[in-house]
Amino acid sequence: MPVERPQWFSIKDAAEYLSVGEPTLYRWMREGRITFRKVGDSTRFLQSDLDAMVEVHPSEKEAAIVREFCPVCHHGELAEGRVQSTGLLYFRPLRTKFWTFVDANVATVSKMCTQCGAITFFGDLDKLHKLRVPEGTTPPPPDAGPTPDDKTE
Repeated sequence: MPVERPQWFSIKDAAEYLSVGEPTLYRWMREGRITFRKVGDSTRFLQSDLDAMVEVHPSEKEAAIVREFCPVCHHGELAEGRVQSTGLLYFRPLRTKFWTFVDANVATVSKMCTQCGAITFFGDLDKLHKLRVPEGTTPPPPDAGPTPDDKTE
């Protein structure tokens, strides 16, 4: 019975596979952005390493479609509901514009796969964006009071 060996790509083959120039591949190697192997003096890549370099940036339309499929088994029927404990579950961002968490709860909706039972949570993105402190800034001090941009719901 023959042993299945991995398919190795040379630098030239890898550059061609990714449709990039060899200098780009060398730069990615220097920057540590791509996994490669050294076999003696040869540099080799596995196809899985090359495929990992391809970043997918879904459109807003595709992001909405993803919400309708199970992330575990990819089944297309999800039952919408809520997960409850002693009350509703809420997401609280770590850094918010508010010093009180009364209005910082972001409601979640959950969906359960009707095939495998996996439960997925989705939060209210509009509310999250209103609550978050922009990167590189600090939340206002507790005695500053609300700013004109702070609107509670």
